[in-house]
Amino acid sequence: MNLLAVERIKLFTTRSPWWCAPIPLALTIGFAALVAGTSSGEPIDLSMVQYGGVNFGIAVVMVLATLAVTTEYRFNTIKTTFQAVPHRTPALLAKAGVVGIVALVIGEIAGFGAWALAKLIRPDAQIALHSTQDWYAVAGLGVVFAFAAVIAVAIGILVRHSAGAIAILLIYTLLVEKLVTIIPKVGKDIHDWLPFNVAGKFLNGGGGVEPSSSPLSPGWALAYFAGVAIVLLGIAIGVAKRRDA
Repeated sequence: MNLLAVERIKLFTTRSPWWCAPIPLALTIGFAALVAGTSSGEPIDLSMVQYGGVNFGIAVVMVLATLAVTTEYRFNTIKTTFQAVPHRTPALLAKAGVVGIVALVIGEIAGFGAWALAKLIRPDAQIALHSTQDWYAVAGLGVVFAFAAVIAVAIGILVRHSAGAIAILLIYTLLVEKLVTIIPKVGKDIHDWLPFNVAGKFLNGGGGVEPSSSPLSPGWALAYFAGVAIVLLGIAIGVAKRRDA
């Protein structure tokens, strides 16, 4: 618990969470308001309310998570951290845990905020939370944000430089997974198992504006996405333990 408290203090004494946190909220909730306000009585669903803003919201949360790690490397405070916790693993797990919880809270506020505002603007729209998949689409957003943040922490540990780590994450999340589909013969098969495509299956159940092509059920899709995050974090911690701070 002491490590978690330390990591929380370190995170919130930097500027990044204070200017990163409002952006995914504004993007997700603002896009929902835009869709609901401009639909002019046309049918809308939860996937339309959250599509677009969610993708960019995840990207910003990952930037926040990356900076939580790379800022320590930039200012060499990571050396002090590792001197205090020589085995390194507990310190890095605490950092990933704190960042993941912050991302979870941001995602839950964004998910329910987008749904509530769209419902307020279009009370006649069919966006009530009737099914399990409806709840995945709204309440599940925080869970996806949390595991995306853990992935970003892992990349930050591996790369150690803010610009490089952020560039890798943004290019991958916003571009690479879509470009993979153009690879002849195997592109679609590879895309089916890429992590953010699979996370989309959990959120939209294979339907929506941009359907996920993952063959997994929504529950297994979340388990797969979580597994990718945990494996990457494990690899990153293993690398961090074997090299100089």
